[in-house]
Amino acid sequence: MRVLIAVTHLLGTGHLSRALTLGRAFAAAGHQVRVASGGFPAPQLSLAGLDLVQLPPLRSDGVDFTRLLTAEGTVADDAYHNARQQALSDALREMQPDVLITELYPFGRRSLKGEFLSLLKAAHALPHRPVVLASIRDILAPPSKPKKAVEADAVIAEFYDAVLVHSDPAATRLDISWPVSEMLAGKLRYTGYVAPPAALPHPQQAGAGEVLVSAGGGSVGDALYDTALEAAQQSPDITWRLLVGGSDAAERIARFTAKTSRAIIEAARPDFRQMLCHAAASVSMCGYNTALDLLQAGSPAVLVPFDAGKEVEQSLRAESLAPLSGIAVLKTADLTPSALVQAVKGVMAEAPRATDRFRFDGAARTVEIAAELAGDRR
Repeated sequence: MRVLIAVTHLLGTGHLSRALTLGRAFAAAGHQVRVASGGFPAPQLSLAGLDLVQLPPLRSDGVDFTRLLTAEGTVADDAYHNARQQALSDALREMQPDVLITELYPFGRRSLKGEFLSLLKAAHALPHRPVVLASIRDILAPPSKPKKAVEADAVIAEFYDAVLVHSDPAATRLDISWPVSEMLAGKLRYTGYVAPPAALPHPQQAGAGEVLVSAGGGSVGDALYDTALEAAQQSPDITWRLLVGGSDAAERIARFTAKTSRAIIEAARPDFRQMLCHAAASVSMCGYNTALDLLQAGSPAVLVPFDAGKEVEQSLRAESLAPLSGIAVLKTADLTPSALVQAVKGVMAEAPRATDRFRFDGAARTVEIAAELAGDRR
């Protein structure tokens, strides 16, 4: 099969990471896959074995997803959006895919509705119409107005063959965060979580006995890092390691290092998942990929979900995981150094958590579902 995946990440890199994981699964199964990415390049993510089409990139203005900025930091104008739309349509027509997957849309990315609708209409106009699938994570940002769910339903009904929900329904069902109509329920296909294979233990046991603090690839986690540095001062019996990501990581690391010598502070590492196997605890936000890393590793974890602006996705996910052993949730409003130390020591004292409770084969299952649907149309 020829598979085209369209994705635009606007803040973190989780959406792109998940799309690339899906792409690798299709490639491993012998299919030709192309990922059209409309967010900023993420050099820390591997593109091995994948064909990537980079659209003129966009990012959100902080958590304002209605204000989209170019690489120069200016607000994207109509010409910029038209160039993106043309590049996406060109990729579609050149590839003539058997399967088209849109990541998050139409459940999100409403500010990019024009380019996605143009892509969908072009796909339906191809001589051989591809199977069209929506790819969404376990929990969505709930619609702020009922009409947004109604509009999404209308797009699904007109253009999509199925909606891939990358969750284990035994853990989280879509209706926790999104109103599921009778029509939508008939289109849902639960795949299990989309995650790479569980990491093997680190060969040098890096991170053993440490509290690993991570907060994605941008500055939105700096408040968490600052609190962790003060927590390290209050708990000299614990080794804290901060892993700092993002294009400006070097200057932020220098700023953090000037505050204390009681913590190890370094750039985000590609062996982070292996380090989790040995860590005494993890402190992080609660994005989709981070949550899966923790579930696979079984690490004791303190979750501080990102809840700036109107963001509720991470809070809903954290709440769904809170009943598990060795997991504690701290709201940002309650985040203090002493509260963080107490939470870390609490999860370290709890019983180990089973790592085989949920399905993590969502990428492979996605390939199977797409192949089944494509085969049915021939």
